[in-house]
Amino acid sequence: MSITSEEINFLVYRYLQESGFSHSAFTFFNESTIPRSNINGANVPPGSLISLVQRGLQYKEMETHLNEDGSEIPCKVPFSIVTPHHCKIEDADEEMKDSGDENDVSIPEEEVKLLKGHSKEVYVCAWNNKKDILASGSADTTARIWRVRSDPSKKGATPTTVLPHQNPATTDNEEVSVIRWDPTGNFLATGAVDGVARIWTAKGTLKHTLVQHKEPIFSLKWNKEGNFLLSGSADHTAIVWDVAAGEMKQQFAFHGAPTLDVDWKDNKTFATCSSDHSIHVGEIGTTQSIRRFDGHKNEVNTIKWCPAGRLLASCSDDCTAKLWSMDAKEALYDFKEHEKELYTIEWSPTGAGTANPNRDLMLASASFDSTVRLWNIEQGRCLHNLAKHTDPVYSISFSPDGQYLASGSFDHYVHIWSVSTGEVVKSYRGGGGIFEVCWNTKGDKIAACFDTNNIAVIDFRM
Repeated sequence: MSITSEEINFLVYRYLQESGFSHSAFTFFNESTIPRSNINGANVPPGSLISLVQRGLQYKEMETHLNEDGSEIPCKVPFSIVTPHHCKIEDADEEMKDSGDENDVSIPEEEVKLLKGHSKEVYVCAWNNKKDILASGSADTTARIWRVRSDPSKKGATPTTVLPHQNPATTDNEEVSVIRWDPTGNFLATGAVDGVARIWTAKGTLKHTLVQHKEPIFSLKWNKEGNFLLSGSADHTAIVWDVAAGEMKQQFAFHGAPTLDVDWKDNKTFATCSSDHSIHVGEIGTTQSIRRFDGHKNEVNTIKWCPAGRLLASCSDDCTAKLWSMDAKEALYDFKEHEKELYTIEWSPTGAGTANPNRDLMLASASFDSTVRLWNIEQGRCLHNLAKHTDPVYSISFSPDGQYLASGSFDHYVHIWSVSTGEVVKSYRGGGGIFEVCWNTKGDKIAACFDTNNIAVIDFRM
């Protein structure tokens, strides 16, 4: 098997497009052989170049750590694509201890229900706020609503409703990139790579089709009242949609590059972040941002307001997470302990504005360095470094009571950590890389979606 220079050129071109380097992509497209190629872009999934490089790196890592007799070298040094690798052998006693821990905390198969139906990678999943209904979005141009049984050991198919996004009149790429339930649990918003957002009822009936964005939608968030939906897109803009009317209320052009994430501070104020390294705070009814935060040195991937709306957390490809306040121009804290890009962050459901007001507020951050860190917000220090994954961590989610944190990685593992001790209490190894993990409202189920087209629903009880 081989890859042609024509195919490499196309993957590089798509990577430049997806990363917001529109001018570079235009120049490369015209100077390469792409215009004369027969490659159908609709058949090339997003992130293909990164995925190919990651898989090549994994193969190289396996090759490096393989003895002549076929046994594996127990190296614990992270493998890098840009620096020479020098193995460091894990201590035998430590290895034995780790092995024993894994056996003690492994989740048995009878406590896991696999949801099958998608025909391509499942990028996103989200539990309904009121019922045990799970939504998922996939590269197969559909979203699905699953009515999950209370007992995962029961046989039989899980009732599901398919939400089609494919437009037969076009050849546009309509992979579902983001999904979000509204606060009432009555409506589901979906965003697709073709730039179209849709609002569905919990039964799967299409209520509104929201057409205005010109590029893929990366983020969707409902405000607390549920009357406005906020979207962020690769077309550099964010849009506030009037949900009842099913139409755009206001479009905001704060950024000079793709808007990667959005989040509401309250019912009228929100933040946006971008691959232009900046964060803006906007307000319905104003055209200019009311606050701009600068400090990140690379793409800002995720932003989230704390439950009380007092602090804004951000994470970036510059390997840092930062905390911001509307009362200060500079970051209050700059967390620099991660060694690679940070993909996501998550606030604990504790402290002011939550159902657990008497417990301290914490922030969790997940990185491509394979670790998750828990941060004490009042003191600005790392409480725990959760280091059991061996590949990038793409998703983290706190249990509703804030006592546990679930993490999902491309090493195929879901780990469930005790927030107080930083120890793994449960582990599940799935059949592929994990894009997202999430808890249900009761805190007794965790969903994880995989690049192998499946979703795992894990029964969790301690």
